[in-house]
This record gives sequence, C-alpha cells and structure tokens, in this order.
Amino acid sequence: MFKRILVANRGEIALRIIRAAHDLGIEAVAVYSEADRDAVYVKAADDSVCIGPAPSAESYLDITRIISAAEITGAEAIHPGYGFLAENAHFAEVCAACDIVFIGPSPEIIDSCGDKSNAKETAVKAGVPVVPGSDGAVDSLEHGAEVAEQVGYPVMIKAAAGGGGRGMRRAGSAEDFASCFNAAQQEAMGAFDDDKVYIEKFVEEPRHVEVQILADNNSNVIHLGERDCSIQRRHQKLIEESPSPATTPELRKAMGEAAINFAKTSGYVNAGTVEFLLDKHGNFFFIELNARIQVEHCVTEMVTGIDLVKWQIMIAAGIDLDITQSDVTLTGHAIEFRINAENSARNFAPAPGTIADLYWPGGPGIRIDTHVGANYKIPTTYDSMIAKLIVHGKDREEAIRIGKRALGEVIVDGPGVFTTVPLHIAILDDQQFVDADFDTSYLDTFLNE
Repeated sequence: MFKRILVANRGEIALRIIRAAHDLGIEAVAVYSEADRDAVYVKAADDSVCIGPAPSAESYLDITRIISAAEITGAEAIHPGYGFLAENAHFAEVCAACDIVFIGPSPEIIDSCGDKSNAKETAVKAGVPVVPGSDGAVDSLEHGAEVAEQVGYPVMIKAAAGGGGRGMRRAGSAEDFASCFNAAQQEAMGAFDDDKVYIEKFVEEPRHVEVQILADNNSNVIHLGERDCSIQRRHQKLIEESPSPATTPELRKAMGEAAINFAKTSGYVNAGTVEFLLDKHGNFFFIELNARIQVEHCVTEMVTGIDLVKWQIMIAAGIDLDITQSDVTLTGHAIEFRINAENSARNFAPAPGTIADLYWPGGPGIRIDTHVGANYKIPTTYDSMIAKLIVHGKDREEAIRIGKRALGEVIVDGPGVFTTVPLHIAILDDQQFVDADFDTSYLDTFLNE
C-alpha cells in the first residue's frame, strides 16, 4: 500500500479523497492555487503545496507544477479526482515516466475510451448495443449529411473528443444539418482542440442511465448497479439517483453485463462509469465510458455500502477485488442534489460571493460532501458547485421526503450569493418528478412552465 499520495484537484472531491486516504492509513498531500490557500481540504491534508495563481491553466492544469509537488513531498501516487487532468492521457504518461502511480486507468485506455468514436467501436466488439450512426468520426460535412440521411432525422452531432455537452448539436432536418455541423465543429475545436465529430441517431424521450464498474489488474470486473442522471440542464447533471426508477432487476442485469463486457473488451482497470441512453421501451444504447470517479459516485456508495474512492486507491496499489458480483446488493434508494452557486431564476447566472451564514442539515440518511465553511469566498475561477447533498431512504418515496426536509434546512447566505437549493425543492414538489415520469428533457420543460 502507498504511504503518501498527492491529490491533484481541489474542493469537495479533494477532501473526499483525503478522507479515503486517511481511512486507509495513507498520508495525503494537497495542492492549491492562491485562491484556495485557506480551503478546508488544504487544512485536512498532511502536507500541501501552492502550485500557482487562481487560473486553472496556471495551477490545477499545470502538469509540471503538480509533478514537482509530488516529487518534493515524496508522494508515490497521484489521484486526479474528476475534471482538470482526470482523463488526460498525457498526464498519466508523465506520472509513469516519473515513477509515480496514476490512480486511474492506463494512458492507453484513457486515450481509447476518451475518443467517443473509438469507444463506440469497442462497444460494438463487446456486443454492447450502440445508437445507430457513423462508424467513427465523419471526414466532411457531405459525409456527415449522408450518414444523417441513412439513420434518419433527428440526429445528434457530437465532438469525438467531447464531454460535458460541449461540441454537441441536434439537427432536426436536412435543412438544419450544415449549420449544426459547423457549430459543433467550431465548439469542439475551441473546447478540445480537436474538431472531429461523429453522427448518431437522436434517441427520443431518453433517460441518461449509467453503470458503475470496478475492475482490478487481474481482469476481475464487477458492476455496482446504475444511476439515473436524467435531471440535467444543457447536458449538465443536477440531480442523480440510484437505483434508476426506470429499471427492473432484469434490465439492471442486462445493463450491468453490458458494462462489464465493455470493460473487459477494452482492458479497463480501476473505477469507471459506462453511460447509456435508455429509451421508453426499455432499450439501452452505449454513450461513452468515463475513465474516472464521477461526481455522483456518492449515491452508489449509499446504496451499496462500498467505498469507491478507497477501491480506486487499492486497485492502483495492486490489490485485487475481494468483492464478487453476488456480494453487491442495492439497499434502499439514494438521491444526490448538486448545490451550485447559481441563480436559477436568472438563467442559472453564476452567483459567487462571501458566505456569511451557513448551515448544513444532518440526521439519519443524510450525507454532505463539501469544502465550504463559514466566511468562505466562492471563487469565480472554478466550477460553481459548492456542495453535494446526498440522502438515503428505505425506498424512493422516503428518500424524497428526507431530501425535502434536508434541503429545507440548508442555509447558504451572503451578499450576492444564490444557490440551486430552491430549484431542488421545487422539483421535489413536482408530481411528475415524484412519479418518476421524466427523461432528459424534463428540466427544460419544468423551467418553462
């Protein structure tokens, strides 16, 4: 087992990893920008290194500074968390070249799975259902238009190196295709320095359902059930839950086996998430594999009792899984609410500021993952999420009741500070959500009513 690891991230995920390391008896090193100098996660670490000014490009995305911090503090491994360098194959390569273990999959797997067109080819080899579309990236506007005609409109145009909803456009007809294609390419180049796009049939009324996997170095792979991430805005998730209210035991088994087959075919190692679209008829289609821990991993931990971050570290240290598929059971229901410093009444405008009054709820079935304390100054430089509230009940009905109570207790006040808490409460009061009658378009419709 490692004696010391460095956490190449910030905020609540950095604190989450530090806690997991300490639970394993491992020392943790934090890195921080000048904006995070007084952050809670920095104080929780055994050692810390300032790696630059607030802009991510000069701190959390600076590979040289992070590697230097690991070397001067004697860290044997680096956990990238999510975002920033978590799925950067070059960073994983540099770690290996410097004799530092990257806590995640190999650079080759990150590259292979990170390119969505390559990942789709792997899914086909693994016998995993895929959405009809192009065989990899299309090489021209004309080629893309031909594929769109073949699969039938509407279609999705997606960045091959994309994620987070960037480089993605829906073309409803041949007349729309050229403008959507060009817009997707331009956004993909700006976001990923790669303008390759591919074409997929648009799945109507889909749910976004993903399967958590763990895979060790000896080809042992298990799945830990599914999460429903359909409540999202502009492809950014806001509420996630496990299990999905749309699945049955039979569907869960089929999706889990598909996720395992994909992982084995690709040679995947460590924690990962295989994402699917689930249509209203119970058909599911592969979207992508996320080669990292997910923001919403907490709901899986709540219903399985399995610490995913600990297992990330242990697998990276060469420890094989001591959990078999038959050991995995889902108990009760968990829901996660992302609390962002945004004003949902003003089109989710960022609402940073200094928190003057703060209270987090407690009691049975409640978990708070946050790096925020009293007098915390919410920076404008980074993602707006300041906390995750996760609730667990014996069933979905109870989880919703606990969620409403817990959200009602949250206090995050300060000049100019707004959060998404009121929106979450409103959603829990909506009968359509309570009835689990939703798909990925739910939030857009809800906000426009």
